[in-house]
Amino acid sequence: MRAALVAGLLAGFGVAVPVGAVGAYLVTLTARTSLGTGACAALGVATADGLYALLAAVGGSGLAPLLEPAAGPLRVVSALVLLALAARTAHTALRSRSGAAAAPEQAPPGPARAFLTLLGITLLNPLTVLYFAALVLGTGGRAAAAGGLAPAVPAAAAFAVAVLVASASWQLLLAAGGALLGRALTGPQGRLLTALGSSTLVAGLAVRLLLG
Repeated sequence: MRAALVAGLLAGFGVAVPVGAVGAYLVTLTARTSLGTGACAALGVATADGLYALLAAVGGSGLAPLLEPAAGPLRVVSALVLLALAARTAHTALRSRSGAAAAPEQAPPGPARAFLTLLGITLLNPLTVLYFAALVLGTGGRAAAAGGLAPAVPAAAAFAVAVLVASASWQLLLAAGGALLGRALTGPQGRLLTALGSSTLVAGLAVRLLLG
């Protein structure tokens, strides 16, 4: 059990620390809204990581060949969603700058919507589960052969919880950074530059994901 916890913590930090388009969007979302909203978004990312870790730990290497054919289409969908979010962020910032009234659907998301949005975006990334499946490659099969699936369930649960904790701690750190950024750039000009800069960054990372 202890080994599963340690492995889960290492795996969780391993998948969370490289800041990609989702991490960049999390930072700018918190800067534009509040730490509470950013924290909920961070927990959405961590929840997806934990779910994929549990699937990989229980399913083992069998998940990789099943998901690999869908990796390309899901990567495209994820990139398109991120591009839409980047465009929406820039559009809202420019409308606010020009003094135009924002439509209700352009209002910054609340905590629940932020959680679901980041959960959905992260679940669209099949590379996450492939990453975890590679880590437990062979381990799940050996455990099942040794004593069936049931003995492996507690270790799989411990692994997933550890991944969730590690991912949540890093994502919350990113959200805190976004909150500090939002406080430092409280003026209209600062918020406009932050929104446009983050939109450009997220769009660039999304294009890289689309082409990768």
